[in-house]
Amino acid sequence: MSVVLPYRLRSTRPLLRLSLLLSLSASPLLTSTSWAEDVARRSYQVPASSLGAALTRFAGLAGVDLSVDPALVNGRDSAGLSGEFAVEEGFAQLLQDSGLQLQAVDEQAYTVTPAPEQDGSTHQLPATVVLGGSSEAIEQEYAGGQVSRRSSLGMLGDGDFMEAPFSLTSYTSDTVKNQQVRTLGDLVASDPSVRTTNPAGGRFEQFSIRGFSLFNSDVALGGLYGILPTYSIDMEMVERVDIIKGPGALLGGIVPRGSVGGNINLEPKRAGDQPLTELTGSYASAGQFGGAVDIGRRFGEVQRFGVRFNGVRQSGDTEWDRQQVEREASVIGLDLREERVRLSLDLGRSERQTDAPLERVGVAAGVKMPKAEDISRNFAQPWTVTNTKDTFGAVRGEFDLSDSLMVYAAAGARKGNYDFRRHEVKVTNDAGDFTITPRDFRRDEEVKTATVGLRSWFNTGSVGHTLNLSLNRFEMDFDNAGERFAKGNSNIYQPIVLPEPGQPNRFDTSTHTENRFTSLALADTLSFADDRVLLTLGARLQRVEVESWSNGVRDEPVYDEQATSPAVGLVVKVTDRLSLYSNYMEGLSEGQTAPTSAANANQIFAPVRSKQVEAGAKYDLGTFAVTTSVFRIEQPSYLFDAQNNFKPDGELRNQGLELSVFGEPARGVRLLGGVMLLDSEQTKTTAEEFDGKRGTGAPVVNANLGAEWDIDSLHGLTLTARAIHTSSQYLDAANEQKIDGWERYDLGARYAFKVGDSPVTVRATVENVLDKTYWASAATSADSAAGLTLSTPRTWLLSTTIGF
Repeated sequence: MSVVLPYRLRSTRPLLRLSLLLSLSASPLLTSTSWAEDVARRSYQVPASSLGAALTRFAGLAGVDLSVDPALVNGRDSAGLSGEFAVEEGFAQLLQDSGLQLQAVDEQAYTVTPAPEQDGSTHQLPATVVLGGSSEAIEQEYAGGQVSRRSSLGMLGDGDFMEAPFSLTSYTSDTVKNQQVRTLGDLVASDPSVRTTNPAGGRFEQFSIRGFSLFNSDVALGGLYGILPTYSIDMEMVERVDIIKGPGALLGGIVPRGSVGGNINLEPKRAGDQPLTELTGSYASAGQFGGAVDIGRRFGEVQRFGVRFNGVRQSGDTEWDRQQVEREASVIGLDLREERVRLSLDLGRSERQTDAPLERVGVAAGVKMPKAEDISRNFAQPWTVTNTKDTFGAVRGEFDLSDSLMVYAAAGARKGNYDFRRHEVKVTNDAGDFTITPRDFRRDEEVKTATVGLRSWFNTGSVGHTLNLSLNRFEMDFDNAGERFAKGNSNIYQPIVLPEPGQPNRFDTSTHTENRFTSLALADTLSFADDRVLLTLGARLQRVEVESWSNGVRDEPVYDEQATSPAVGLVVKVTDRLSLYSNYMEGLSEGQTAPTSAANANQIFAPVRSKQVEAGAKYDLGTFAVTTSVFRIEQPSYLFDAQNNFKPDGELRNQGLELSVFGEPARGVRLLGGVMLLDSEQTKTTAEEFDGKRGTGAPVVNANLGAEWDIDSLHGLTLTARAIHTSSQYLDAANEQKIDGWERYDLGARYAFKVGDSPVTVRATVENVLDKTYWASAATSADSAAGLTLSTPRTWLLSTTIGF
C-alpha cells in the first residue's frame, strides 16, 4: 500500500508508487550526471531527518509527484541537503548510499528502484556534487570549509544562509582547529561585527556585537541559553559556531543578560559514520603546554548509536609576567538516530584557574587617557586569582509524528561555582596611579531551562507553510557574597607588589537573585512563487519575573512584566544566486544590574525592550559569497551619574552597514572577513545632556580580512594571514575620553601529511606579529563601569594533530 506525500499533486496524473527493496547492504548510488549541465538548478533546504520525511519535503519543494510505501524506506535516515540542485540531482543526493536510485516515469513524476551493481556501464555521482555520506555532511561546509551553509535558526530549525531573513555567519570546526582557537574570544576575532571587550588574560570573556554587549550567559548550546560556562567557554567541544546579528527573541526566547546586538549559538560535536580518534598537542607562549583528545564512534544496526568524547588540559605561563592559566574540560555527547526519532545527550565539566588575571582599566573623569604603549608589565597583583567550575548538560529529542509533523523537546542545566580574589583598576591621575581595594568575591549559579515545540509542513493551495510553535522556560538562581580588605596604591606603568591581604575589614552584602523567564512563540514561514519568496510572520509572548534578596530580606520592587514581541522576515530569491531580505524584530530582556563599582551596587532594573530593522542582500557565486546589510537597533541605555549611581538614562541607537565575504574565489585561495561601519548615537538622555554623542565602546569602523593560500609546489602546505582593524572609541558618555584606533596582524602556516595511514597536521601561528600594545576596547564591563581593554602581546601558537 502506498501513501501520498503531503504536498500539492497534480490531479491529472495517476498516483505513483515507490516499489523499493529494503536492503542493509546498500551499494553506492549510481546515476547519470547529465543534469548538472542540462537542467536548471534551484536553491533547496531540506533538514536532516528520516529518508521518507526528506523525500517528502524535497518533492513538495520541487513541485513533483511522488508516492512512498512506508515499508520501503523504514529505518533509513537522510543527511538532508542545502544548496542549489536540479530536481533529479537533489533526489540523488538524498538517496545517496541508500542502495536506491531515482527513475523518471512521467513528466515531473518519479519512482525509485534498487540501484544496479557498479560495473563498466555505470558510474558514481561526481565529487563536485557529492557532499559525503557521513553525518558530518549534515554541516554542509561552504567552499573552502571555513563556514557552513547551514545555521541554527532557533525555533525555525536549521536553514541555509541564503534563505535566512537576517545576517549570519557559521564557523566550522575546521576553522576552530586551523586557527588554534582555545576560547570563544579567539574565534570571534574573525568576524567584523564582533569584538572582544575584556582582556584575553582576564577573569572572563565579554563581547560586543554591532556595538552592544554580549555576555557568555547569552551564548546558547544547541539553542539553549545559560548552560555553558559563564566566564570562559572552551572550544574543543564545538562542531559549529553560529553568529546571528540582531535581537533573537523570536528564535530562542528571552536572552538571560539581554544581549540585543546578536546571538551566538554553539553546536556540539556528534559522532560521524567513520571512526575518529585524534590527539592534539599544543603550545602557546610564553610557556603553556596542553593536549586534547577527540574520539567518535558509532555502534549498532545502521550505526544508530553514537558517542563523541572531547577532553583538553592546558597549563603554564602566559605572555604576561606573573600570570599562569590552567584549564581542563571534558564533554561527552551521545546520540541515537532512528527512522522517526532522534535523541542526544551532552554532559560536560569545565575548570579554569588564572593567577594574576588582567583587569580592565577605568579612568576617572578629567584624567588624560593612559598610554597603552607605555605599559609593559602586568598591573594585577600576583596574589589575585580566578577559580571557575562548571558542570552542565543538555538532553534533546525529536519525533516525527508523520512526514509533515515533528515534535521536539530539549532541557538543560548547569551548576557553576566561582571564587575570585581581585581588585579594580581605576586610574586617578595623569601619572597612572590607582588605588587597590582587594576583594574576595564568590558566586554560585544554578540554571534550568527547557523548550518544547512542534514543526509542521503543509500547503494551502499554491502557498507552502512551515509552522513552528515553541514554549520556553528559563530559571536561574545565583548568590553573591564577598569581603574587602585594606587599601593600597599602585601604578599601571610601574606596578607595586603589595602584601597579600590579611583579615577583611568589610563584608559585602550577601545577595540572592531569582530569574524566571517564560515565553510562547508562534511563527509561520510562507513560501510563494515556487519558494522564491519566503515570508516569516511570528510573535513571542514573554514574561520576565525577577526577585532579589539582600542579607535575607527581599528587595523591592519585584519585577513581573509581560510583552509580546513581533517579528517579520522576508526573503526574495531574485535568482538562484541572489537573495534580498529584510526583517523587523523586537525583544524583551531583563534589565541590567548595577555593577559592584557603583554606589547602588547590585540594584536590578526593570526589563527593557529593543527594536531592530534590517535589510540586506546575499550573493552566492557557488565558491565565493558576499553578504551585505544595513541595520538599526534601539535599546534603553545606562550610565553613571555624578554620585556614581548606575541607572537607566535615555536610549542608544546603533545603525550601520555590514559587508561580509567568505569562500574560495580561486583554487587554493580562501578569504574570510568583512567590514562594519557603525553610527552610534545616544538619544533621549536626561536634560538632553548627551544627546547626539556616540555610545561608549562603539568604533566607527571594524574591518577584518583573513586569507589562506595552498602552495601547489608542496602539497599539504597552507600559508595564512589575517589583518584586523578597529577605529577610535569613546570611554565616557560625554565623549571627552577617547582611545585611538588599532590594527593587528597575524601570520601562520599549516602542513598536512601522512605517516603511514595516520593523517598529521602541524600548525603554527603568530598573533600580533608586530607586538603592538594598544587599547582594544572601551566598553562597559559585566561588573564595573566602562573600562579599557589592553591588547594581548605577540603570541606564538603551535599544535600537532594526529589521527588514528
